[in-house]
Amino acid sequence: MIHMNAAQCKMARAALGLGVRDLANQAAVSTQTVTRFERGEALKAATVERLQAALETAGIEFIPENGGGAGVRFSKPSAPE
Repeated sequence: MIHMNAAQCKMARAALGLGVRDLANQAAVSTQTVTRFERGEALKAATVERLQAALETAGIEFIPENGGGAGVRFSKPSAPE
């Protein structure tokens, strides 16, 4: 699992058109928590995982550092079963 960083969180929110309050509600954390993380403050791993899971559920895939920098993209929809 890729662990997102602050820049990826901001990029993912922008791609989805989510505000800080929207992400906070979806991840069940406070708006201050989202803001602190995006400023680069360290949070508990479980809190970052909640933020990341909310963004992934909304359709974001996190791209690892591969020489061009870490990033985000929209995930492919699951194939119907």
